[in-house]
Amino acid sequence: MWGIHRMRYADCNGSEASEETEIVVNIGGVKQVLYEDVLSRYPDTRLAELVDCSVKSSGEISSLCDDYDPDTREFYFDRDPEAFKCIIELYYYGEIHMKRGICPICFMKEMEFWKIGSDFLDECCKSHLKEVEDELAEIAEKVKTILVDREGDPSAGGWQRFQICLWRLMEKPESSLPAHIIAIVSFIFILVSSVVMCVGTIPDLQVEDSEGNLTDNPTLEVIETVCIGWFTIEYVLRLISSPNKIKFVLSFMNIIDFLAIMPFFVVLILTSFGAGVMELANVQQAVQALRIMRIARIFKLARHSAGLQTLTSALKSSFKELGLLLMYMGVGVFLFSALGYTMEQNHPDTLFTSIPQSFWWAVITMTTVGYGDVYPKTTLGRCNAAISFLCGVIAIALPIHPIINNFVMFYNKQQVLETAAKHEIELMALRSGNHEMRAARGAHKHVCGAGVWNNAMRSCHSDTYISLLKEPRGAAGIQTPSVDTSFESTVEAPEYVVS
Repeated sequence: MWGIHRMRYADCNGSEASEETEIVVNIGGVKQVLYEDVLSRYPDTRLAELVDCSVKSSGEISSLCDDYDPDTREFYFDRDPEAFKCIIELYYYGEIHMKRGICPICFMKEMEFWKIGSDFLDECCKSHLKEVEDELAEIAEKVKTILVDREGDPSAGGWQRFQICLWRLMEKPESSLPAHIIAIVSFIFILVSSVVMCVGTIPDLQVEDSEGNLTDNPTLEVIETVCIGWFTIEYVLRLISSPNKIKFVLSFMNIIDFLAIMPFFVVLILTSFGAGVMELANVQQAVQALRIMRIARIFKLARHSAGLQTLTSALKSSFKELGLLLMYMGVGVFLFSALGYTMEQNHPDTLFTSIPQSFWWAVITMTTVGYGDVYPKTTLGRCNAAISFLCGVIAIALPIHPIINNFVMFYNKQQVLETAAKHEIELMALRSGNHEMRAARGAHKHVCGAGVWNNAMRSCHSDTYISLLKEPRGAAGIQTPSVDTSFESTVEAPEYVVS
């Protein structure tokens, strides 16, 4: 029997607890001796209600515990003994701290059973609980997406079913073999278009027009037109099938897709107005700018690369570290460029003509690039360059490590969430099959039942997860198909048949 030694604990005011009235509780097979004055410090809890059980009826006592032995006056609870060690700390310390290895969701169910509010949790435990709840919500959202991709919406009409099928085909490569093939073809078109754009700038592959000016190769223009045609059809089909048109248009990746195809059609329209319009200087500059915008299509690769998506999300979560990096570099560039100009301005062959012109030297020095086009010629100027070099290395190295950690943490989290979502789908299918088998056996058996603590603890995650699945889907406008929300665990408790 484990217990909390009387002489080691006191109440929040430092006074030692009394040993007059003992209350024996059995938590999952482990006995614990408690005391009336200790439990009475929080009268609204379940343990405090055990104090005056001598004047309560057997029915009232049964509502407080799982079993009661009047001979030994011992209360039995089919609960987790490890979690109870944390629960009992409330009566001695005034707060509860979850021990390492205890599931926060399971522990909250324990606190709910013992009628203890979450306000008594330590702040670090509350933050950990919030992280777990967020992860469960993300898993539930992923499971919703998988269920919708697999089963669709049975209440949808003909056009809605076609829209959903088209959306899966264009947006969900993992939903079917044709969708996977379309994703591969789209990826190939992106690579071909990017290569053609780069190769088209080689002078040897360009041709001369009637005026002797170099223009794009006609063969490369045909390939470019085919690629733009594919991108246009893909964008239009995805826009038509999108359940939320406004969200689709304002999405960052969809804006990239639009910028990748828009320059081609603008140049085509300007060309249709005739050579007179194209000869205008402003129009030529606009066309050149639009051609440069074609490089945006390389970002389309992020749609088909989970690694690039993870990198983008990690950078978003590292804005604070990136801001610190820019601040360090900005302060260093301003400081060392001003010092460099001051130390070099009296030299007859100085290359530091002004402080703004010295910014370029400070940038390439602090980033350890060092082109050599601008360099100090005095002794003090060279000392200033050495110090700026060392400070630049330190300024760049300090924020890099947190950024790398954010990337690794985000990538691992995404892998865990995807694995957990697929595992939940498999468990739901197993529970559905087990439920049907038990229903068939139930017509011939009478089960007296045996509740096992391990089964309840094993299924608590699924209970919380199922409650998240019951929430409405949100802005996507697609209803979540009905799922079996039975709470049975995959590993069943033993059944006892009464003849």
